[in-house]
Amino acid sequence: MSSPASPNPVPLSRNRLLFVSGTAWLFDAMDVGLLAFVLAALKVSWSLTPAQMGWLGSINSIGMAVGAVAFGMWADKVGRRRVFITTLLLFSIASGLSAFATSLAVLMALRFLIGAGLGGELPVASTYVSERVPAHERGRVVVLLESFWAVGWLLAALIAYFVMPQFAPDTSWRVAMVLGAIPALYALYLRRRLDDDAPQPDTRQPVPPWTERLALLWSAPHRRSTAMLWLLWFTVVFSYYGMFLWLPSVMVAKGFALIKSFEYVLIMTLAQLPGYFTAAWLIERAGRKFVLVSYLLGTAASAWAFGNAGSETALLVAGILLSFFNLGAWGALYAYTPENYPGSIRASGVGTAAGVGRLGGILGPLAIPFLGAQGWPTSAIFALFAVTIVIGVAGVLLLGRETRGKVMD
Repeated sequence: MSSPASPNPVPLSRNRLLFVSGTAWLFDAMDVGLLAFVLAALKVSWSLTPAQMGWLGSINSIGMAVGAVAFGMWADKVGRRRVFITTLLLFSIASGLSAFATSLAVLMALRFLIGAGLGGELPVASTYVSERVPAHERGRVVVLLESFWAVGWLLAALIAYFVMPQFAPDTSWRVAMVLGAIPALYALYLRRRLDDDAPQPDTRQPVPPWTERLALLWSAPHRRSTAMLWLLWFTVVFSYYGMFLWLPSVMVAKGFALIKSFEYVLIMTLAQLPGYFTAAWLIERAGRKFVLVSYLLGTAASAWAFGNAGSETALLVAGILLSFFNLGAWGALYAYTPENYPGSIRASGVGTAAGVGRLGGILGPLAIPFLGAQGWPTSAIFALFAVTIVIGVAGVLLLGRETRGKVMD
């Protein structure tokens, strides 16, 4: 990205590293959060069928799966910083262009590119930060990095509640996509602020081809961790995208007006912040496995309660608890995953685990319209998500190793 003769940036302090990386994370979350509201607006504007809405949500995850694996592999070869900035620019530019889409096919192609950038940026950013923080506070800092996700969702909900209603349905979602392109400007700032971690020519160790790195993930020292992480990522991403992308639509189906559903999602989004903060407090005291297991079990119970809610109060309380536990678990997941691999294959390991998880993100948004067409009630669909999460918990309990305090090369 920068010429060999240019000086490296001054190393960032922990708080500034967290802020610089977290702000990019915030914009990523804003885009994903806006998609949930854009789907509801596009359904009205373009008369989309439930199947078309499901594919529009899933194409994003297809791009994320490809981006997570490809950019994760590339980050082990050229350094995390270069990939971090490249992926941020890719998803920002594609987001801006999507505001001018005139057909579903064009919009889906751009959503794929947005997903590729987003899918590559998230695991690379968490790896970048985790490698620059001391072991005794690494878990807490990475969970706090993930907490910027809640702020991005909060901005998305505010845009949906205050900005989108000011425009006609065919214009409102386009305005939201333009606002999602703001990170392109921020990427230029990131280029100057992040420490350059590209291997120097005179010290660089040979990087094995990507096929060898993939084989190393399944070699004897790492096989157990890889199996556990792939299962965990799949179950968490499947349930998250299946539930959260459809929250506004589920609320409309339960009888709430569209704008009123935005208000309720806004309240639920606020519940994500204490979920992150409590997980950040616990993760260095009780360990990674404890936080993952307890918060995922809380997510499963909340999903069941949300699907069976029969009143406005019950729906709101279940949604708040769902946000609290699920996003706290996400923070622990991003802190835990890089700690399972050595530096030479760390970004590859995190990226492939995230890529497998994104396969769940493809199936999750498709599950609700498909199962609904088969006659499944909302309660049964959310019970399926709850069972899926419990399977992920079993994987952590049986295969997961505690990594609290582990020194990372």
